[in-house]
Amino acid sequence: MEAATRAFSGPGPVKIETIAQEAGVGVGTLYRNFPSREALVEEVYRSELNRLGAMAPGLLAEHPPADAMREWMRRYQDFVATKHGMAEALRAVIATGAITSGQTRAHLEGAIAAILDAGRADGSLRDDVAPADISAGMAGTMLVAADTEQATRMLDLLVDALLTR
Repeated sequence: MEAATRAFSGPGPVKIETIAQEAGVGVGTLYRNFPSREALVEEVYRSELNRLGAMAPGLLAEHPPADAMREWMRRYQDFVATKHGMAEALRAVIATGAITSGQTRAHLEGAIAAILDAGRADGSLRDDVAPADISAGMAGTMLVAADTEQATRMLDLLVDALLTR
Protein backbone atom coordinates (compact mmCIF):
# COMPACT_ATOMS: atom_id res chain seq x y z
CA MET A 1 0.00 0.00 0.00
CA GLU A 2 2.80 2.41 0.84
CA ALA A 3 4.50 1.82 -2.51
CA ALA A 4 1.22 2.27 -4.37
CA THR A 5 0.41 5.46 -2.47
CA ARG A 6 3.84 6.90 -3.27
CA ALA A 7 3.56 5.89 -6.92
CA PHE A 8 0.08 7.35 -7.34
CA SER A 9 1.21 10.59 -5.72
CA GLY A 10 3.35 11.39 -8.73
CA PRO A 11 2.24 12.89 -12.02
CA GLY A 12 0.75 10.84 -14.81
CA PRO A 13 -0.17 7.19 -15.13
CA VAL A 14 1.61 4.56 -13.05
CA LYS A 15 2.51 1.05 -14.18
CA ILE A 16 1.51 -1.83 -11.91
CA GLU A 17 4.94 -3.34 -12.55
CA THR A 18 6.57 -0.22 -11.11
CA ILE A 19 4.46 -0.47 -7.96
CA ALA A 20 5.29 -4.17 -7.53
CA GLN A 21 9.00 -3.48 -7.97
CA GLU A 22 8.88 -0.58 -5.50
CA ALA A 23 7.07 -2.83 -3.00
CA GLY A 24 9.62 -5.61 -3.46
CA VAL A 25 7.06 -8.14 -4.72
CA GLY A 26 6.29 -9.74 -8.03
CA VAL A 27 3.48 -8.57 -10.26
CA GLY A 28 1.67 -11.86 -9.63
CA THR A 29 1.69 -11.22 -5.88
CA LEU A 30 0.27 -7.76 -6.43
CA TYR A 31 -2.50 -9.13 -8.67
CA ARG A 32 -3.34 -11.88 -6.16
CA ASN A 33 -4.03 -9.19 -3.59
CA PHE A 34 -5.55 -6.68 -5.99
CA PRO A 35 -7.10 -8.39 -9.02
CA SER A 36 -7.23 -5.17 -11.05
CA ARG A 37 -5.70 -1.73 -11.21
CA GLU A 38 -9.06 -0.34 -10.08
CA ALA A 39 -9.05 -2.60 -6.99
CA LEU A 40 -5.62 -1.28 -6.02
CA VAL A 41 -6.70 2.31 -6.64
CA GLU A 42 -9.83 1.81 -4.56
CA GLU A 43 -7.82 0.40 -1.66
CA VAL A 44 -5.25 3.21 -1.79
CA TYR A 45 -8.02 5.80 -1.91
CA ARG A 46 -9.93 4.25 0.99
CA SER A 47 -6.77 3.83 3.05
CA GLU A 48 -5.72 7.44 2.56
CA LEU A 49 -9.26 8.71 3.19
CA ASN A 50 -9.51 6.72 6.43
CA ARG A 51 -6.08 7.94 7.54
CA LEU A 52 -7.06 11.54 6.84
CA GLY A 53 -10.36 11.19 8.66
CA ALA A 54 -8.70 9.66 11.72
CA MET A 55 -6.03 12.30 12.23
CA ALA A 56 -8.18 15.03 13.78
CA PRO A 57 -7.91 13.80 17.41
CA GLY A 58 -4.12 13.55 17.20
CA LEU A 59 -3.79 17.00 15.69
CA LEU A 60 -6.05 18.43 18.40
CA ALA A 61 -3.89 16.80 21.07
CA GLU A 62 -0.83 18.58 19.63
CA HIS A 63 -2.27 21.94 18.52
CA PRO A 64 -4.92 24.51 19.36
CA PRO A 65 -8.03 24.01 17.18
CA ALA A 66 -7.24 26.68 14.55
CA ASP A 67 -3.72 25.31 14.08
CA ALA A 68 -5.10 21.76 14.01
CA MET A 69 -7.53 22.81 11.26
CA ARG A 70 -4.72 24.44 9.29
CA GLU A 71 -2.54 21.33 9.60
CA TRP A 72 -5.44 19.02 8.76
CA MET A 73 -6.11 21.04 5.60
CA ARG A 74 -2.44 20.65 4.61
CA ARG A 75 -2.85 16.91 5.02
CA TYR A 76 -5.99 17.15 2.86
CA GLN A 77 -3.81 18.79 0.20
CA ASP A 78 -1.48 15.80 0.40
CA PHE A 79 -4.49 13.47 0.09
CA VAL A 80 -5.61 15.25 -3.06
CA ALA A 81 -2.07 14.98 -4.42
CA THR A 82 -2.18 11.18 -4.08
CA LYS A 83 -4.97 11.12 -6.63
CA HIS A 84 -2.97 12.62 -9.53
CA GLY A 85 -1.37 9.38 -10.68
CA MET A 86 -4.56 7.41 -10.29
CA ALA A 87 -7.07 9.88 -11.72
CA GLU A 88 -8.17 7.74 -14.66
CA ALA A 89 -8.53 4.55 -12.63
CA LEU A 90 -10.23 6.45 -9.81
CA ARG A 91 -12.84 7.76 -12.27
CA ALA A 92 -13.53 4.13 -13.27
CA VAL A 93 -13.92 3.10 -9.61
CA ILE A 94 -16.27 6.01 -8.94
CA ALA A 95 -18.32 5.09 -12.03
CA THR A 96 -18.95 1.63 -10.54
CA GLY A 97 -20.30 3.19 -7.34
CA ALA A 98 -17.63 1.50 -5.19
CA ILE A 99 -16.60 4.95 -3.97
CA THR A 100 -19.07 7.79 -3.77
CA SER A 101 -18.66 11.48 -3.21
CA GLY A 102 -21.06 11.11 -0.26
CA GLN A 103 -18.72 8.62 1.44
CA THR A 104 -15.77 10.90 0.86
CA ARG A 105 -17.61 13.94 2.22
CA ALA A 106 -18.77 12.00 5.29
CA HIS A 107 -15.17 11.07 6.18
CA LEU A 108 -13.89 14.58 5.61
CA GLU A 109 -16.75 16.28 7.39
CA GLY A 110 -16.38 14.00 10.41
CA ALA A 111 -12.81 15.20 10.90
CA ILE A 112 -13.76 18.80 10.23
CA ALA A 113 -16.62 18.57 12.76
CA ALA A 114 -14.27 17.25 15.45
CA ILE A 115 -11.89 20.16 14.97
CA LEU A 116 -14.72 22.70 14.75
CA ASP A 117 -16.28 21.33 17.94
CA ALA A 118 -13.00 21.75 19.80
CA GLY A 119 -12.64 25.30 18.50
CA ARG A 120 -16.20 26.14 19.42
CA ALA A 121 -15.66 24.74 22.90
CA ASP A 122 -12.63 26.96 23.52
CA GLY A 123 -14.15 29.93 21.68
CA SER A 124 -11.49 30.13 18.95
CA LEU A 125 -13.61 29.00 15.98
CA ARG A 126 -16.93 30.31 14.75
CA ASP A 127 -20.08 28.44 15.66
CA ASP A 128 -22.08 29.44 12.57
CA VAL A 129 -20.19 27.40 9.97
CA ALA A 130 -21.12 23.84 9.02
CA PRO A 131 -18.54 21.16 8.21
CA ALA A 132 -20.15 20.86 4.76
CA ASP A 133 -19.36 24.54 4.11
CA ILE A 134 -15.71 23.97 4.90
CA SER A 135 -15.41 20.79 2.84
CA ALA A 136 -17.02 22.58 -0.12
CA GLY A 137 -14.54 25.44 0.26
CA MET A 138 -11.64 23.02 0.39
CA ALA A 139 -12.83 21.12 -2.68
CA GLY A 140 -13.32 24.35 -4.60
CA THR A 141 -9.87 25.52 -3.62
CA MET A 142 -8.27 22.34 -4.87
CA LEU A 143 -10.17 22.59 -8.16
CA VAL A 144 -9.24 26.18 -8.97
CA ALA A 145 -5.79 26.66 -7.43
CA ALA A 146 -3.10 27.14 -10.05
CA ASP A 147 -0.43 25.42 -7.93
CA THR A 148 0.37 24.09 -4.47
CA GLU A 149 1.44 27.47 -3.13
CA GLN A 150 -1.81 29.11 -4.18
CA ALA A 151 -3.84 26.23 -2.72
CA THR A 152 -2.00 26.62 0.58
CA ARG A 153 -2.68 30.35 0.68
CA MET A 154 -6.35 29.82 -0.14
CA LEU A 155 -6.74 27.14 2.54
CA ASP A 156 -5.06 29.48 5.03
CA LEU A 157 -7.64 32.12 4.12
CA LEU A 158 -10.38 29.59 4.74
CA VAL A 159 -9.01 28.84 8.22
CA ASP A 160 -8.67 32.56 8.93
CA ALA A 161 -12.34 32.98 8.03
CA LEU A 162 -13.22 30.41 10.69
CA LEU A 163 -11.57 32.36 13.52
CA THR A 164 -13.79 34.18 15.95
CA ARG A 165 -13.31 37.91 15.96
